[in-house]
Amino acid sequence: MAARPAHTALILGGGVGGIVVANELRKRAKANDRILLVERNPVHVFAPSFLWVAVGTRRPDRVARPLRELLRPGVELALGSVTSLDPANLRATIDGRGITADSVVIALGAELSPESVPGLAEAGHNFYTLAGATALRDALARFSGGKVIVLTARPGYKCPAAPYEQAMLIGHALKKRGLHEKFAVEIHAAEPAPMPVAGPAISEALRSMLGAKNIAYFPNRQVRTVDAASRTIAFSDGTSTSYDLLAFVPPHHPPAVVADAGFGGESGWIPADRATLQTRFANVYAVGDVAALSLENGKPLPKAGVFANAEARIVAENIAAQWSSSAATARFNGHGACFVETGGSRAALGSGDFFAKPAPAITLRAPSVFWHLEKVLLEKRWLHRPPFSFI
Repeated sequence: MAARPAHTALILGGGVGGIVVANELRKRAKANDRILLVERNPVHVFAPSFLWVAVGTRRPDRVARPLRELLRPGVELALGSVTSLDPANLRATIDGRGITADSVVIALGAELSPESVPGLAEAGHNFYTLAGATALRDALARFSGGKVIVLTARPGYKCPAAPYEQAMLIGHALKKRGLHEKFAVEIHAAEPAPMPVAGPAISEALRSMLGAKNIAYFPNRQVRTVDAASRTIAFSDGTSTSYDLLAFVPPHHPPAVVADAGFGGESGWIPADRATLQTRFANVYAVGDVAALSLENGKPLPKAGVFANAEARIVAENIAAQWSSSAATARFNGHGACFVETGGSRAALGSGDFFAKPAPAITLRAPSVFWHLEKVLLEKRWLHRPPFSFI
């Protein structure tokens, strides 16, 4: 009979946050501590590369890897869906099987719901999934001219730079094909400015980048319906626009199992201590897109892999400390960075302190080949180095 584990960590979700928590905790915990990661998809996909898939500079199979290969030896992987959560009792149900732990880490991410906007899913391409990015690639290959619209259906989506990157990458790809004057790219955004949480200076810099590439930008466009037959988008302010090719960021919402668990956040996301990522329930943590962390200006911390990675390391360090009866002293400091692909193998880099007072202190470094290569290196390190070598 196997010995009973000294401690058990139940990690729900196998995205960036879940993978890093599991690997870091396995590295720090004792051999007889159990680290169990639950994920419904056996294949992990590197979402930042979807932008490249969409313009044909990455093959879909090159941005995916079996999840098991990304986990340290000694991390257990349970393939299944989380069907219920009981945070007060440190318990979750996985496809009907209840599991109780000493520590629970919720890293279930955000659910995408293009179907919540009438006509959207049928009319365009959701480049926030690998299948959608691949379909967009094929549509662009057939595209011979007209208006391309990149649409953000609702505010509050992960990877805030992605729609702006996708627009610039599409424009570059079409020019490279020699279409030049035969197309136009527009962004119709639900938010009032590009990457608004990063502050007005960053928003203005992105507007300038778009303008330099002749990409028209329309803010505060709340989409109401999309008609695939007439290729028309109707907005809540009564305006509408036509398109020839539509790429979109779908609405995001918390997983239903989270909304049903009683965490109490008005937005549906899980409120967590921004330094420790602990929820209002003892020994229950939330990391990555599912967590709601408030900034000094009252806005939420953006949803991005760089934050999920950093938060996960803090949580793993503190859980390991608790298990060894040491003080849990690690604190997330709110620092982060984001590449902004601009086309032509060039990228900008935004970085800084999102916890700064009175508002985030972010700088944007000019586009260069160097920053593009740094993103390429990040992709290779994540997917193709041994499973214990991470960012």
